[in-house]
Amino acid sequence: MASYFQLEQHGTTVKREFLAGFTTFISMAYILFINPQVCGKAGMSTGAVFTATALASALGCLLMGFYAKFPAATAPTLGSEAFFVYSVVVGMKIPWQTALAGVFVAAIIFMLITVFKLREMIINAIPEDLKRAIAAGIGLFITFIGLHGGGLIVANKSTVVGLGSFNVGTTWLTIFGIIIISILMIRKVPGGIFIGMLATALLGLVTGLIPMPTRIISTPPSIKPTFLVALNHIGAINSVQMWTVVLTFLLVTFFDTTGTLVGLAEQAGLMVDNKIPRVGKALMSDSTAMLGGSLLGVSPVGVYVESSAGIAVGGRTGLMAVVAGVCFLLSMFFSPLLGVVTTQVTAPALIIVGVLMAQSLQNIDWQKLEVAIPAFLIVIGMPLTYSISDGIAFGFIMYPITMLAAKRGKEVSPIMYALAVVFVIFLWILNVN
Repeated sequence: MASYFQLEQHGTTVKREFLAGFTTFISMAYILFINPQVCGKAGMSTGAVFTATALASALGCLLMGFYAKFPAATAPTLGSEAFFVYSVVVGMKIPWQTALAGVFVAAIIFMLITVFKLREMIINAIPEDLKRAIAAGIGLFITFIGLHGGGLIVANKSTVVGLGSFNVGTTWLTIFGIIIISILMIRKVPGGIFIGMLATALLGLVTGLIPMPTRIISTPPSIKPTFLVALNHIGAINSVQMWTVVLTFLLVTFFDTTGTLVGLAEQAGLMVDNKIPRVGKALMSDSTAMLGGSLLGVSPVGVYVESSAGIAVGGRTGLMAVVAGVCFLLSMFFSPLLGVVTTQVTAPALIIVGVLMAQSLQNIDWQKLEVAIPAFLIVIGMPLTYSISDGIAFGFIMYPITMLAAKRGKEVSPIMYALAVVFVIFLWILNVN
């Protein structure tokens, strides 16, 4: 195991990778409950979606671990899930079965552009400063997710967002977690993030803020209601509207995953000459998971930003992803126990991880506005639009413009010029839908 995953070369150990994988799983286990709830609004079987989510997530994690040897976990993404349910099924009145077929077709296209190394070419063409901005932007994004999930930031009609209520017990649970994890991290205690999450969960159980599970083991629900439904409805993709849906699934997943992979590689220190080692295999793992997920019956699968929690614990290899994948398989039988892992338990970890990822900001050349402006738009765009791909779009559209203004247009690769045009079209499509 140590030899296959090259643990010594990456300065890590089996114990550290196992802890990182479990921490990653705990940080993203919420998707096992949120995905069925949201997809249920589209008329899908919540039980089948739960099992499909666990299986699709495990498939992607195991591929990412064994094949790509990359420290990243996968699962159906919230952004694509929201578009799948609220825009396509509820908004456009498209049956969920047809929408799943759209995901399947998008996944096939995804695999083709991966095979022809188009995604790899795009990642390698992104300037180093913008890659650092993506990493920092993801850090701010997951911090915002943590602050909102923990109740410290709430929606406010007057100011868009505002301070949460301190009269809510679970908010104090989040504050406790932030303090504990901060102290442990500053004191350089191994596994500080995981220990802090565990302490927060225990405090929640003791105080009654987190309900005690009534049982520990349960039988996984049948996947039959959603299994292979996508294949049986491919013929329904026969309109401009449906092809627009397919294109949107493709673009959102493409740039969400691309941005996340870049951010994680930057955080883990895996970049070599501004390139991600084995990125082709990581991208193939991701696209295969999306294809498999569509056949199982879930919205697009992608790389999760919560993988950064595992990297912060010390995960550096594919073993971390394998452990997360095994946890997803086991979760089908221990779903009642997962109820203990509330958003208030994971929120402190996400907030502190955001601090660690924001350190990439120090390496951006802020003295040159032609670089600083697009970099800043990426960083601020991700949390404020609640979307990795939208934040990337802001910066990538602006980058060629600022470089031309600085008379450095020849330094911009043709791919970056093309991406600026693609993102203009991308934002237009999102606005139309």
